[in-house]
Order: sequence, then structure tokens, then C-alpha cells
Amino acid sequence: MNNKIGLAIASLAFVGGTVSSGVVLAGDKEKCYGVAKAGKNDCATKTSVCAGHSTSDGQKDAYIVVPKGLCSRLVGSSKESS
Repeated sequence: MNNKIGLAIASLAFVGGTVSSGVVLAGDKEKCYGVAKAGKNDCATKTSVCAGHSTSDGQKDAYIVVPKGLCSRLVGSSKESS
């Protein structure tokens, strides 16, 4: 029984190590920085390690995923982290 548990843990560790931590975007989506509300960002920032942890509205290193072309039309937005 313990051998099965060890094998399961090893398998999960292997699979977890092969998954990228970045967000994969479909061709019709883009990252838009500087427009997320506090706590509503889609991924990690320079100061936090996971989604939903931005500390202020419009945080320049926090992004949300939007339809391609929308970001450039939003006030205060950027397609790159600053």
C-alpha cells in the first residue's frame, strides 16, 4: 500500500514539474496590464505569486486577459508590465 502512495506522489510531482506557470493565451486574447481592480488580476505580479492578489486598482505589474485589441483602447493600460 505504501508503495502505491509513493508512486502516486512521484507521478504528481513529475506532472506538476512539467506544467508551465505562465498563462497560455488563445490567439484572440492578450494580457492587459494596469487596468485590473485590486484582487482581480489573472496571474502573478512582481510582488505576489498568484492570481487575485494585486494590492491596488491599476497596479502596473498586474494584468487581466482581454479580447485582442481591447487593451489599447483602455485608459491607463499597457501590453507590457512596468
